[in-house]
Amino acid sequence: MGQGEVTHVNLASLIAEHPADRIAFIDSSGPVSYGELRETTDKLRFGLLSKGLVAGDRLALVCGNTRNFVFSYLAALGAGIIAVPLNPLSPAAELQRELKMVGARATIFGPAGAKAIAEVDRADLPDLELLYNCGPSFEGAESLDSLIGDESSPVVDVEPEHLAALIFTSGTAGFPKAAQLSHGNLEVNQRQTLAQSPDGFLAVDVAYCVIPLFHIFGLNTVLGTSLRQGATVVLVQRFDPASLVEAVAEHQITLLVGPPTFWHAIASLPDVEPSQFASVRVAISGAAKLPERVSALVTERLGLTVYEGYGMTESSPSLTSALHTDAPRGSVGRPVPAVELRIIDANGDDVLIGDAGEIIARGPNIFSGYWDDPEATARAIDADGWLHTGDIAVVNEDGYISIIDRAKDLIIVSGFNVYPAEVEAVIAEHESVQAVAVVGVAHPHTDEAVRAFVVLHPGASIEEDELVAFARTQLASYKCPSKIDVVDELPIGFGGKLRRQDLATGAPD
Repeated sequence: MGQGEVTHVNLASLIAEHPADRIAFIDSSGPVSYGELRETTDKLRFGLLSKGLVAGDRLALVCGNTRNFVFSYLAALGAGIIAVPLNPLSPAAELQRELKMVGARATIFGPAGAKAIAEVDRADLPDLELLYNCGPSFEGAESLDSLIGDESSPVVDVEPEHLAALIFTSGTAGFPKAAQLSHGNLEVNQRQTLAQSPDGFLAVDVAYCVIPLFHIFGLNTVLGTSLRQGATVVLVQRFDPASLVEAVAEHQITLLVGPPTFWHAIASLPDVEPSQFASVRVAISGAAKLPERVSALVTERLGLTVYEGYGMTESSPSLTSALHTDAPRGSVGRPVPAVELRIIDANGDDVLIGDAGEIIARGPNIFSGYWDDPEATARAIDADGWLHTGDIAVVNEDGYISIIDRAKDLIIVSGFNVYPAEVEAVIAEHESVQAVAVVGVAHPHTDEAVRAFVVLHPGASIEEDELVAFARTQLASYKCPSKIDVVDELPIGFGGKLRRQDLATGAPD
């Protein structure tokens, strides 16, 4: 099958042919073989179906990087159920919005998400009928173990267009939207990744996966592509640079993938040596632009060449890759196979070599749109099927692409997208706030941090810590401001539009 062709297939079949005794993944509870993975997944699938779930139902996965996430994800896919991975560290209000938006009928959650799930208002979630805890059951939720019995259910064939997952991604306005990714989208992108660099992911590899599995980069690029090849994935829930060095030695990690903050943290360890990374044969950075100084530091301190790629949730995610190419430092490489990519000017014409323009892309890995949001879908994908990324790039005479700017207003914190509009909408709900604007500011450890500027109602007063705490009740921690400044007014330009750049450049220390 070519990398751009998918006929009747179910993404869950990616584990079907691997030797039963080969290790599929290792988490904090130990190793799981491909044979055990297939058996447990088939039994869990039967359990989900026995509860009345049917193809097309949405199953929310509020779990960390654990075996229960993998079991549940593959069980859902195999039944045609749509998986909805959510951040287990999100506060209850954020989970409430997301569960309601997708009409989740069932939820499987782990220890990290248990408190927030217990606090959601079930009365406001009429579709949510079934809750399963990966730990001990509590009121209103059964134990996940109760779904895994002796009977099995096989993987069913689905059309390539059948939705596999809804992945939340922020938009340029309002709250996050759920990107619709089909079995075909995800399958094709795994094959595109493998075709771009045939020796990038191998069956003998041991991949380190600390990127959260609710993030498309961790879900499909690291976990999905590794399992497709029959490799072993080391699942890690929390990133600690020193622990990573120990894990590389313990598991003989060969495939190391992470965002720029990941690489900077490792290369900044005081006593790190290249010999400690001798087993690593492939090093990949994604989710945000890798600063050239960080790339150079990794080579100097760790003896590794870090290859960049570029993509987004809406493209499953990979659009380009520099893996095992002669791309210059700072380039994200060339388009993966079967992806058409253009760099256009404001008139929609292709730019000249070396000139900057917006990246637009088209291919079988591009999503079908946002769940229940045709207007946002129409803004993202034009009538000819081109995905407008909003990211600005240049291409050199050898066809290598470099990202020079990104979607307007986007803030990237440790590789995660934060859009100011979402944060502003939450802060504006506070009774003391009359107006608010949010910008990204440079941060030595997370690339950027969120900073808010607020105008208070006449006579109102509020402590910064109180407003930050309010935001934390509604937003995941990485989206919350690390600094809030009270100002007399916000900079407004012609037409009444906020001049966000004035805040970014003139922010007080």
